[in-house]
Amino acid sequence: MTTSTRPLHLAAELAPGSGGARPGADTTARTVALARLADAAALDFLTHDDSFGRPGLDALAVLARVAPETRSVGLVPTVTTTHTEPFHVQAAVATLDWVSRGRAGWRIAVSPTAEEARLVGRRPAPPTAELWQEAGEVAEVSRKLWDSWEDDAEIRDVTTGRFVDRRKLHHVDFQGATFSVKGPSIVPRPPQGNPVTVVDATGPAARDTAAHHADVALIRAASAEEAAALRTELREGASAHGRDPGQLRVLLSATVDLDAYEGGPAALAELIAGWHGGGAVDGFHLVPAVPGRDLERFTGDTVRRLADRGLFRTAHEGGTLRDHLGLARPVSQYATAGATA
Repeated sequence: MTTSTRPLHLAAELAPGSGGARPGADTTARTVALARLADAAALDFLTHDDSFGRPGLDALAVLARVAPETRSVGLVPTVTTTHTEPFHVQAAVATLDWVSRGRAGWRIAVSPTAEEARLVGRRPAPPTAELWQEAGEVAEVSRKLWDSWEDDAEIRDVTTGRFVDRRKLHHVDFQGATFSVKGPSIVPRPPQGNPVTVVDATGPAARDTAAHHADVALIRAASAEEAAALRTELREGASAHGRDPGQLRVLLSATVDLDAYEGGPAALAELIAGWHGGGAVDGFHLVPAVPGRDLERFTGDTVRRLADRGLFRTAHEGGTLRDHLGLARPVSQYATAGATA
């Protein structure tokens, strides 16, 4: 592997494996405090885990609460596409993008367990491969719905009472394997055009969905060579789907205990610098063993060491999550048709 000059991307998990603690003022205060640490350290984004099988607040709701308490860090809740309505899911993610002024993403997840299927009561859980195919279709129709309002569709003309130019709203009629959706959306086009899509591509069943639809793919690997092979596979998959592989970011997701980790924050900084510099990954997604302790040590020590070496930014240079990741703002797929009409 050759030394890379690509920007280093860093992210962290706020609530690993918890789905959110039980609601309470102290829980909210702790979450906001951790988010502010990440914001001050100029991390690209924060994720917040969630599932149907654990107690706690909805991750989307939690990060909507965090949004006004932070300035620049991206906010990426886990959103389960199994047993949920795609139309409502995309509207909620678009709303988070508006609330955060262009800092939203969503980490797509599926629900493969019979226990969670019984909790919802809509249908049995299909095989995992089918769930990831469905997740890909949810990602596809979400993009269509986000694009169904052109950027300048809103008029807000008080004198005429016209809120929207109906010529710039576009009909969506999507038929998936397990659902159908009609549009346009009920939410104007998000500030980022399309909020950032994140997929954990660790499992083979999720890998094609990540290659086809993700802006950020999370992987797990025991060595730089394994990580590099996965990154290559994902980029080749993106190209096979007609995408620009340069618009896919691959981050290593690693659980870290900075109290017992050999060498602590300094050793983690060396690991990140080595793997990224060698081209194995585009960045790292830290999953702290103990969020309050490890996220503080990561932002206060590891990230500072990387910044001191010129390997990571000292402040956010743009206002949106796409800016942080160096991703282009997509043009609405309906804009050309609308202009022609």
